[in-house]
Amino acid sequence: MALLLGFLLLLLLELCGNTLSLGSRSSTKGTEVLELELPATNYETKDSYKAGPIGGLFQIVHIFLRVVQPNDFPEDILRKILQKKFDLSTDYEKPENVVLTLKIIYYEIGVIICAVLGLLFVILMPLVGFCFGLCRCCNKCGGEMHQRQKKNGPFLRKCFAVSLLVISIFISIGIIYGFVANHHLRAQIEKTRKLADSNFRDLRTLLNGAPAEISYILSQYTTTKEKAFSDLDNVKSLLGGGIHEQLRPKVIPALDDIKAMAEAIKETKEALLNVNNTLKELKKSSAQLNTSLSDVKRDLEQSLNDPMCSAPPVATTCNNIRTSLSQLDDNTNMDQLPSLDKPIDKINDILQTNLSSLVQQGYKSFNDIPEMVKNQTTDIISDVKSTLNSIGSDIESIGEQIPIQDQLSNFMGYINDTETYIHRNLPTLEEYDSYRWLGGLVVCCLLTLVVIFYYLGLLCGTCGYDRNATPTRRGCVSNTGGIFLMVGAGVSFLICWILMTIVVLTFVVGANVEKLLCEPYQNRKLFQVLDTPYLLNENWKHYLSGMVFNKPDINLTFEQVYSDCKENKGIYATLKLENSYNISEHLNIQEHAGNISNDFQNMKVNIDNIVLLDEAGRKNLMDFSFSGIDAINYNIYLAELSKTPTKANLLSFADDLEVKANHLPQGSLKQSLKNNAQTIRTIHRSEVIPLEQSMKYGKARSSVYQSIKELQQKSSGLGMKVTNTLSSLDSAQDFLTTRISSVIVEESQKYGNTIVGYFERYLQWVKISITDKIAACKPVATALDSAVDVFLCSYIIDPMNLFWFGIGKATVFLLPALIFAVKLAKYYRRMDSEDVYEDMENGNIGFHRHHSTQTV
Repeated sequence: MALLLGFLLLLLLELCGNTLSLGSRSSTKGTEVLELELPATNYETKDSYKAGPIGGLFQIVHIFLRVVQPNDFPEDILRKILQKKFDLSTDYEKPENVVLTLKIIYYEIGVIICAVLGLLFVILMPLVGFCFGLCRCCNKCGGEMHQRQKKNGPFLRKCFAVSLLVISIFISIGIIYGFVANHHLRAQIEKTRKLADSNFRDLRTLLNGAPAEISYILSQYTTTKEKAFSDLDNVKSLLGGGIHEQLRPKVIPALDDIKAMAEAIKETKEALLNVNNTLKELKKSSAQLNTSLSDVKRDLEQSLNDPMCSAPPVATTCNNIRTSLSQLDDNTNMDQLPSLDKPIDKINDILQTNLSSLVQQGYKSFNDIPEMVKNQTTDIISDVKSTLNSIGSDIESIGEQIPIQDQLSNFMGYINDTETYIHRNLPTLEEYDSYRWLGGLVVCCLLTLVVIFYYLGLLCGTCGYDRNATPTRRGCVSNTGGIFLMVGAGVSFLICWILMTIVVLTFVVGANVEKLLCEPYQNRKLFQVLDTPYLLNENWKHYLSGMVFNKPDINLTFEQVYSDCKENKGIYATLKLENSYNISEHLNIQEHAGNISNDFQNMKVNIDNIVLLDEAGRKNLMDFSFSGIDAINYNIYLAELSKTPTKANLLSFADDLEVKANHLPQGSLKQSLKNNAQTIRTIHRSEVIPLEQSMKYGKARSSVYQSIKELQQKSSGLGMKVTNTLSSLDSAQDFLTTRISSVIVEESQKYGNTIVGYFERYLQWVKISITDKIAACKPVATALDSAVDVFLCSYIIDPMNLFWFGIGKATVFLLPALIFAVKLAKYYRRMDSEDVYEDMENGNIGFHRHHSTQTV
């Protein structure tokens, strides 16, 4: 125990003085694409120890100790003892020593009382047993083999038997506690080697992993640098693209408007040509229709000149037909519509300048911005890369400056030597524990022998007892039960004082270790005592900082170090090693980031001479606005095209003509009218219907009416549209001229901040990892817990306390047990004499006794 505890204290001090271990298993993200993460380290030794089912028995002992020793941990007394202000060998009459002695007695009063009672038991029990034996040899104290008859004899026998049985059960429980504790202690001692090996492997993992983690962290600079180099090589899309995207919302809409205007000019020309050609065809078709109708009208007039029309019945019909001939006239006047040749000529002149090509030049000039940025930043990118390479050299030198490898290698040798020493002496500990286990087994077996005698006595006595048999005629089984009881009582007198001696010794040691070491270690009051200023060294305010830095004024405490190690913090932060080697001074983030920022501040990108549309393009747009297309009177065309080609429906006219002809008598007039009706139908089918479709009533694509309507909509407000387009163009061009410099500065800062951000995050990660993460000292706290809380308190003290608790309980109950056993034996053993009752003449009851000299 002392060896492991001393080793762990040396380990803590060695790590304090010689290592600058840094960081733990965590991950830090630089950006969404740059991740930095330390590899995880797994340790074998568990953080906590659970005793299992036997833990409930340990808790019973702890409760008993709290009852016996309810006082708080004596911090003041322990401080004065450690400061050597309490020495009874000299000046014991000093008031302060007397007071301190009284405080110690007051604190230990419960233990002292129990120990005194135990010592009285040790001293008195042999004397009482000796006297008891002498008395019985003299036929006293129940040694006389004669049992007086009493009325309550059966009741007493039953009470004695039940009491002895209950007490024997309590003794048995104590013996079971002893057996369990004895075996558990042996089993835990056998686990000591495994526990020590596990802690040593964890400590080696800690010491071997720290340099590797430092190297890993420093090597991650390459990953960061590669990411930065990738962004630097991609300056065209990142910086140039950023500038381009900033300007796009203002420039592209203007160019798109001009492009749309160029397309509108072409579409307008096509529409004008289409309308003009269609109008020419309509004029021809209208003239042809007019000729056809004139011919039919002339034929009808000639037919109506027939002599038959002079007859009264026919004359009325002929007059009606003659009156309706005016309906066969043409309803349109296409020849009056003005020609569109002049607007078409103007559009052709405008199209001599290729506006679409000029717009594409504007697009190209604007889209060349990323390439211009790339060409102008070549030297700056090279300088930034050189700066990043120099930062890498500085970081590598920092790794070489951290004085950890040599110290850890030296301490590794110390660990190896300590492990060898423990392994060499551990067999001796196991050998001694085997002797202890054997002794404990003997103690438990002796108590078991006593309680077996009692059980056998109760069994034989109860089963062999015959209530009708007189004391002198009791059976052999009953007599054997009484003998077992007396043997148990005799053995109790022989061994109880030895058992109580063992109980007192183990109780004093176990109780004090539990109350003065185990409990204050678990609630950390022990660390608070050790952290008392000027306690361990009267010249040092803080002992731990004096050991580590030789600067006792630094507030470094055992409790804080232990707590940080339990939380798996790095030793650098735990031991405040910045007082020895300040990593922040060597990893000055602002200094390194400032070097990169200075390079980007010197970046100058000149983007000028970007012309979205030259003067020829502007003149082209102005000529289009003055082309007069919007001045064309489209309503004239629309009004004329809205008319029907004929004044009347030719089909209705033909049908009516044929009906009237059918009422005429047979003859040339009737046949001529029918032929004309058929001719009219043919004209309607072959000339009127196609003309209507071309004018308005056909499909939208082939209808000249729809074409003119669309042309009217496109040309409506043409001047304003061109004016707005040129205004948008001027605004975009002005934006490029006035704002492009600020956009370049803004995007350059963003780009530079992105590159710098990689290294700010990397250096911050390095700093956090070195100060808080690397060489996380949890194995040190775990090893200390293993030595004190697990090995000393859980493996040894808890089973030892349970052992004396069980054996002590059984030994104490031996006293009432032997009393009841002696009392009960009288009712089971065969007596040499008994009370005899006779009827006397005077009516009185008398008796006489048979004497015997046999005693037990």
